[in-house]
Amino acid sequence: MENPAAQSAAPASESPGSRNIRPIEDTVHTDFRHAMSYGSYLDLDRLLSSQHPVSKPEHHDELLFIIQHQTSELWLKLILHELLEARRLFDQDNLGKALKCIARVKAIQRTMTEQWSVLGTLTPREYAQFRGFLGNSSGFQSYQYRGVEFLLGNKNRGMLRVFESDSEAHALLSTLLSEPTLYDSFLAVLARAGYDIPADVLHRDTSEPWVFHKELVPVFQKIYESDDTPWGLYEACEDLVDVEDNFQAWRFRHLRTVQRTIGFKVGTGGSSGVDFLKRALDLTFFPELYAVRTEIGS
Repeated sequence: MENPAAQSAAPASESPGSRNIRPIEDTVHTDFRHAMSYGSYLDLDRLLSSQHPVSKPEHHDELLFIIQHQTSELWLKLILHELLEARRLFDQDNLGKALKCIARVKAIQRTMTEQWSVLGTLTPREYAQFRGFLGNSSGFQSYQYRGVEFLLGNKNRGMLRVFESDSEAHALLSTLLSEPTLYDSFLAVLARAGYDIPADVLHRDTSEPWVFHKELVPVFQKIYESDDTPWGLYEACEDLVDVEDNFQAWRFRHLRTVQRTIGFKVGTGGSSGVDFLKRALDLTFFPELYAVRTEIGS
């Protein structure tokens, strides 16, 4: 009878490590002298050379700080891209595709919120060792973040002053300030579907921040309580609530990460820091979609 151990043993001519190799298949492309590669498609040379620590001597943890914020900006770019497309699709009454864009935004939001756990590994002492080199730079100056807020309804004309030295950012935010929000476009969808959206809401000054309109609450109550509501409209209402919940979760994690890292110090951009971030939690995008919960079933 054969020894089972001998059956599984590697041939004498084969080294123990040679079996832990996945051979490259003959069809795999390896010559990119005249072909597009992964690195060239993603422009990795430029992307991976875009981290420039300013601390002297260079602090080990500054790279984490830079990559965390650069990654967030890439996700914000995609959120803007998807929200603008969702608004365009709402304007065409293409509810299904609009909600697909919003579903992607929700997934990105969850990823961005979880990212705070990476920055949370930066201790107060580590951050203090290079924070002074940041000057007045601050996440408060993220024009893409402001663009997302503007698209969702938290418009603030005074915020444009922060971007006067950046003509492209200022132009983008000026445009988003004047244009309808995602919510404005959704309310127009409801109006075209026969719901009683007041004319003053449909034709409001869209450069102003969204404020609570109590006359919309019965509209949403009808959508939530009626068995005749098209599923897409009900789903859109819930998706918008998800977007706001996710955004508030991100704000809260931001606040807590800042508090555990710098306590109650003034922000590098000049804000009051934690107290300023706390006040952001009072801002809302779709207040009627929350108010209607009190009325449902009453």
